[in-house]
Amino acid sequence: MTNFDFYAPTYFAFGKDKENEAGKLVKRFGGSKVLIHFGGGSVVRSGLLDRVKKSLEAEAIPYIELGGVMPNPRSGLVYQGIDLCRKEGVDFILAVGGGSTIDSSKAIAAGVVYDGDFWDFYLGKPVTKALPIGTVLTIAAAGSEGSPDSVITLEDGMLKRGASGEAYRPKFSILNPALTQTLPPYQTACGITDIICHLYERYLTNTPDVETTDRMIEGLILAMITEGPKVMKNPDDYEARANIMWAGMMAHNNSCGVGRSQDWTSHNLEHELSAKYDCAHGAGLAVAMPAVFKYTMKHDVNRFAKIAVRVWGCQMDFENPETTALQGIERLKQFLISIGMPVTFAQLGAKAEDIPELAHKVLVHGDEVNDTLWGFTQMSKDDIVKIYELML
Repeated sequence: MTNFDFYAPTYFAFGKDKENEAGKLVKRFGGSKVLIHFGGGSVVRSGLLDRVKKSLEAEAIPYIELGGVMPNPRSGLVYQGIDLCRKEGVDFILAVGGGSTIDSSKAIAAGVVYDGDFWDFYLGKPVTKALPIGTVLTIAAAGSEGSPDSVITLEDGMLKRGASGEAYRPKFSILNPALTQTLPPYQTACGITDIICHLYERYLTNTPDVETTDRMIEGLILAMITEGPKVMKNPDDYEARANIMWAGMMAHNNSCGVGRSQDWTSHNLEHELSAKYDCAHGAGLAVAMPAVFKYTMKHDVNRFAKIAVRVWGCQMDFENPETTALQGIERLKQFLISIGMPVTFAQLGAKAEDIPELAHKVLVHGDEVNDTLWGFTQMSKDDIVKIYELML
């Protein structure tokens, strides 16, 4: 295990009706004028937005609203939010929604206090300062409610990129599992897939002697395997929803990733799929993961065999561990199919003729095109093309 610093100060208010405490929490963490940022649709129809506004009014906290966040959140709305916050003197961002809304809120929060273009942070500039952020979570998936990360799509060129910094960690996050009970099954399954991928990306490490975090990751994936089918069968299973919601946060606040190298190849390749085809992030990951794992498996076959045995219940073939590793990848794929996820390009709506473009964009960083993608293994453009071809 390598040296690390870990500080995750987000305050979590977990349970039924906790959204009614939003106003008190904003006041506790210093907010005096709030931007409520949201997508639309369900948070309005369900009355959630009204409950949040009522809680702010009860604390005499003024607010303005900015809706319209889309899945794979766009840069245009971020620029609009930055201008609005500056004009209105906003000092606190409250995200009401899922990972896309939270990620957009984080980008706005950093952009308001920055003299340059907020996209600089998504080209690698560390995020060191941002307005304080709070969240009211409506889907267990991205883990942005507890993480220092954000992903935004730049509409000029449709590049989907991430930014990170401790200033992006929310001051508080309200997690009411009941808010996820009305999600369509497909969105629920996409969230489960995203959580599993966040865990795999940390599991695929080149750092030795990380048994503690290995076991944490394995346990959380096992929770998804048991709790996921429960909510697919019964969307109103509050306890299963609660376990999934907390696992989603644990999967991405990096408590499972400290002291070890991490991968993120599946995410890097998926970002180009959802940027180009506007597919759900979790659906893209379901297509990407098995292909990435099959291609990189031989780099450390025993690591893939270990998770196959410990998580997927495979029998270890000591003479040929590759057989065990492949069985584990196949059981992951079958699990994704069982919860309704696509696993091929065709099912996702992606096209084989776009593979060269997708592979090129994976390596685009600002005005530069890198030669190599770094992760669990070192990959060239040719390697990336071959992985996309495995998704066909």
